[in-house]
Amino acid sequence: MQSGLKTYPAAAKSEKKHIAIIGRRNVGKSSLVNAFLGQELCIVSEVAGTTTDPVHKAMELLPYGPIVLVDTAGIDDEGELGEKRVSKTIKMIASADFAIVVLDARERISPKEWELFNYLSRINLPFIIAVNKIEFGVNPVLLSELKYLKATHFEISCAENVGIDILKSKVIRMLPQESGPPLISDLVNQGDVVVLVVPIDLGAPKSRLILPQVQTIREALDEDTIVVVTKDKELRSVLYALKNPPDLVVTDSQAIMRVAADVPDNVKLTTFSILMARHKGDLPFFIKGLKAVESLKDGDRILIAEACTHHEQADDIGRVKIPRWLRLHTKKNLEFVIASGTEFPENISDFKLIIHCGGCMITRKAMQSRIKQAELLEIPVVNYGVLISYMHGVIPRVLLPFDEALAEWEKIKID
Repeated sequence: MQSGLKTYPAAAKSEKKHIAIIGRRNVGKSSLVNAFLGQELCIVSEVAGTTTDPVHKAMELLPYGPIVLVDTAGIDDEGELGEKRVSKTIKMIASADFAIVVLDARERISPKEWELFNYLSRINLPFIIAVNKIEFGVNPVLLSELKYLKATHFEISCAENVGIDILKSKVIRMLPQESGPPLISDLVNQGDVVVLVVPIDLGAPKSRLILPQVQTIREALDEDTIVVVTKDKELRSVLYALKNPPDLVVTDSQAIMRVAADVPDNVKLTTFSILMARHKGDLPFFIKGLKAVESLKDGDRILIAEACTHHEQADDIGRVKIPRWLRLHTKKNLEFVIASGTEFPENISDFKLIIHCGGCMITRKAMQSRIKQAELLEIPVVNYGVLISYMHGVIPRVLLPFDEALAEWEKIKID
């Protein structure tokens, strides 16, 4: 079975299954990543704690397809920095789709590893155990403990490349197949005309479209629809040029007012961000979160959560526009805190509302994990597109393609 690094234009990193390689220091986690890749890309050392931060390596796991391997710091790391590394590892595990727990064949299961197995069971994360370094022999007590654990395990040697292909085959069979709701494929049929409105503004990457736009185009084409892509300024001309009204119009949230005015009421309309809210998050839950907007008070803290990092623009959507619109809408003096990248704040109980981006740069599992944290603490969450559409008065119109979200809107009855 061959493997290697490859680029997949139709499968972004955030859409691939993430496999976390976890275990204590020096059990061979980085060696296993290298063995899977067939390349010496991760640093391997006899010095404990070589891997300090989660390291992501994209690859093709044949015949499954593209995945991301995540090499993590040891769960037994020590000291102040070690505790921070373990915290990052635990967060990574919570957002992974699958885990490979690496054990040292010469040793017994340690207390830290027993805690790890209990944690994996609590969060219902499927995993497999790789017993590494069998070239030195296998501890019979370890085998007894694994039998008691009743978990699938394989004996391997990364140093001598023994058992790696068998382990890969088992991982392929155990990997979750569920990928969550589609973006657009269930909203269109073969031959439908779909108009995608893509403004080119300061936030648009030079010479490229943003990921949700690219993914929507691809998914619509896969359904044999006719896709028309235009800027918001040319939308009227496009609609006039079409022989019949389009079956669906999808727009960037920031252009929703102009687009809603141009698109006839009998044409279905939504936004890329709302598509992402369903695809990665929980659209009805986000609609429910809108109720909290009307109860905000002076001094309330609002978390703006962005899953990617980027240079702040002059009129940045998350840092500038949404805070401005929300202050105008509520007429309250609100405090906004920005959290960007893969790190999600641990103190979310300090906030009255979380406003999350579409999540195109993180996995659905990671987004679901964030939603679950907020839900357990009863912190309402909305995403950019849902909130923008609400503040601009186009809900429920942009929810018409989504029955569950529309039903949730009827429940909360915001005047």
